[in-house]
Amino acid sequence: MGPSGTPATRPAQPPGGCSIPKAPAPSPAPLCLGPPHQGSSAPCTGTNFAPCLRCQLLVAQGQRAGCKVRGGCPGFALPLIGGSWNHCWQPSASRAMAPYRIRQYRDQDYDTVRSLFARGIIEHGPAVYRHALRSARMQLALLTLFTVVRAAAGCWLLALGAAALALAAAWPLLRSFSTSYVHQALHTDLLDIHATYMRAPDSCFWVAEAGGAVVGMVAVAPPQDPSQRGVALELKRMSVSKDYRGRGISKALCGEVLRFAQARGYGAVVLYTSVVQVVAQRLYEGQGFRKVGTSSPSLLASLLCFQIFHYRCDLPGRPLSPAPPR
Repeated sequence: MGPSGTPATRPAQPPGGCSIPKAPAPSPAPLCLGPPHQGSSAPCTGTNFAPCLRCQLLVAQGQRAGCKVRGGCPGFALPLIGGSWNHCWQPSASRAMAPYRIRQYRDQDYDTVRSLFARGIIEHGPAVYRHALRSARMQLALLTLFTVVRAAAGCWLLALGAAALALAAAWPLLRSFSTSYVHQALHTDLLDIHATYMRAPDSCFWVAEAGGAVVGMVAVAPPQDPSQRGVALELKRMSVSKDYRGRGISKALCGEVLRFAQARGYGAVVLYTSVVQVVAQRLYEGQGFRKVGTSSPSLLASLLCFQIFHYRCDLPGRPLSPAPPR
């Protein structure tokens, strides 16, 4: 998406990589217009204008009778198969001050992308700590420690010190949830981004660029779950710089993944996010994803009720059977 809000064109590339071959469109694709948008006062009914993908998803799930989102469609328009993908761009002061565009990953983005991903995950460390302190098991463990030390030493101050020491020791342990995840990612798929996402089939990597700097990222690849392979693609490595959040960049990146999967003939997109990433959960649910399961990454995480949420978005107009061989 260009700074003026017009769709950015991409040169056609061979279908083996992450670029999508585009069929020639007979006419310019219309935008999904919502009130007030480009002088329109009528709601986006999907009659004269193409409904946004988010509304298509809600209609397909029986949650909405038509493409009528209060305040205008915040999603994306997918008017023609093989046509252009138009962001439902609504002018605002913040967007006018900081325009951005979505483009494919380049090798010169390597260090910035890895740093952006690491910061985005590490910043959830305090949230993980607070979540653990609120768990009943952690509170019971602290109460037990306090009671045992109080009974053994006969000193309230010593019992309080033991509880405080336990809380201090828990911080690096809980923070390791984030640091170990970052270390694993930086030494697996993010070690060679070009080979993992740009050359591999049914995979791609996009960045959001504002003012010449990379401020957001997202990737898509075949899912690790064997039961989902051939049926869905997995949204991965979503991250947006803290200074650029709340400006629609995450929705734009998510839309690129949905468009990519739908154009490749897949029936769904899956993703995984943690229990503490509440803002991300709201974003995905707002884009048509629904929670379909939970899991714990380790025994310690299970004891502390730290869960990974499994999300799935069924794409409209696509069969849920495996995609044809490529």
